[in-house]
Amino acid sequence: MEAARGHFGRTTGAAMVMALMAAAAGAATPAKPGARPKPRPAPDASLDAYAEPGERIDIGGGRKLNLRCSGVGAPTVLLEAGFGSDSLAWAKAQPQIAQRNRVCSYDRAGLGFSDGGPLPRDLKADVADLRALIDAADLDTPLILVGHSYGSQLVRRYDELYPKQVAALVLVDPPEQNVGEFSASYAKTEAQMAPRMLAMYRGCEQGARDGRLGAPRPPSDLKNCLRPPNPTYSDKLNASVRAWRSKPAFWETVISGSQDRLSLYGSAVAKSERHDGKPVIVLSAEQPYAGAPADDLKALLAAREQTHLALIGTSRYAKRVTIADSSHDIPNDQPAAPAIAVFEAMEMRKQIGR
Repeated sequence: MEAARGHFGRTTGAAMVMALMAAAAGAATPAKPGARPKPRPAPDASLDAYAEPGERIDIGGGRKLNLRCSGVGAPTVLLEAGFGSDSLAWAKAQPQIAQRNRVCSYDRAGLGFSDGGPLPRDLKADVADLRALIDAADLDTPLILVGHSYGSQLVRRYDELYPKQVAALVLVDPPEQNVGEFSASYAKTEAQMAPRMLAMYRGCEQGARDGRLGAPRPPSDLKNCLRPPNPTYSDKLNASVRAWRSKPAFWETVISGSQDRLSLYGSAVAKSERHDGKPVIVLSAEQPYAGAPADDLKALLAAREQTHLALIGTSRYAKRVTIADSSHDIPNDQPAAPAIAVFEAMEMRKQIGR
């Protein structure tokens, strides 16, 4: 959901929170008066695999996480999706990586076909789950970790804690940090709007607990909780997505994670953050903020530039690549880009003798 801009917030930028709330909830973009409706694309039947679980891995504590692996070849690649997104976010990119490597994506706790987890569902909890999943699934390490958006935060933290398990990092359009340095008003608006966003999410959570959200036609007070069906998905896949987003565990995860985001992105990349001795590749979207007001755009771009430059400064073996014709949703817009970055990371490892 984070992958497509506006689904639970692509960034911490809450000057756009009200728009994000509508998009996250499923408000459709109205057609222009007199405009002819675009023909509906045929559903992509290959995506129906995501209407069913892959392999549900027991990570202990009575909990299972849904894992999807494909391909062969070392090192194994593990994909981390954006905030609120499940393994479906990698549906286009994973097959391309699988042409050279064994590659796995998974659903974090409370998302997709994974069980919910104990609260809070913050970065620390997600890192702990990832460690448990890698161990329980017996994934070969060191891994190349690929993280999109919020997922980039997760893989960075994982490498800091468990460096011997990580061969390389590919950071796919990491969210900007420290926007307040470039626009105090933007940061203030974000802080003011966050409670309203959380209140909406809590209403959705209560509706899920009451069973009203999962009804064929949810009541009007819950109309902003679920997105309309995706025309590129089959009825089966749309029903599956709707089902897990109608569960309390999903909304618990979104609420808890959202509460963690202001502090997570409020400061710049720490100068102490290091990923030395291994490749770090940062993929920057060419068009990350479509529709942002001019003043916000200036601050967002400045904070993003600071963030991406700081990240390539965390390793002696780092590079940054701008991905043309892409929004923040690089895995969907340019699915070959993560695969190419994985291959480049492998070549860099050979050059540095690892």
